[in-house]
Amino acid sequence: MTLRDKLEDDIRNSMRSRNRERLEALRFLKSQIQLTEKNQLRDLDEAGVLEVIAKQAKDRRESIQMFREGNRPDLVDKESLELSVYEEYLPPEMPREELTSIIAAAIAEVGAASTQDRGRVMGKVMPQLRGKADGAVVNAIVTELLENPGQ
Repeated sequence: MTLRDKLEDDIRNSMRSRNRERLEALRFLKSQIQLTEKNQLRDLDEAGVLEVIAKQAKDRRESIQMFREGNRPDLVDKESLELSVYEEYLPPEMPREELTSIIAAAIAEVGAASTQDRGRVMGKVMPQLRGKADGAVVNAIVTELLENPGQ
């Protein structure tokens, strides 16, 4: 079953169970996938659909952070619910230890010696970690390893 088929099934099930909040989140996700297809003038494959879902999840995480800072718990709850729905479609994130070992290997491969080389390291690891790890977490680990090379 493809992600698109699972999304359609979940929309139908949410309609049947009258789960309005979940239904709205799923419909929004479907509309974003369709909008991306329209803008790119092609149908998205599984990786493309996954990329759209990951972007929406990232947007929700950023919104949650902003609403927390703005003392808006009502909007934090709404965004958190949407995030939990979107995360059902994403593959589980890699454990930090596994990320660290992949990043350390990339640092050695590109010969990075300082934080100025962070861009080269990120360019090397992000294609293989896309969808498996949050870019902000990867960036934090890269920075940490470049600042403390002996650890």
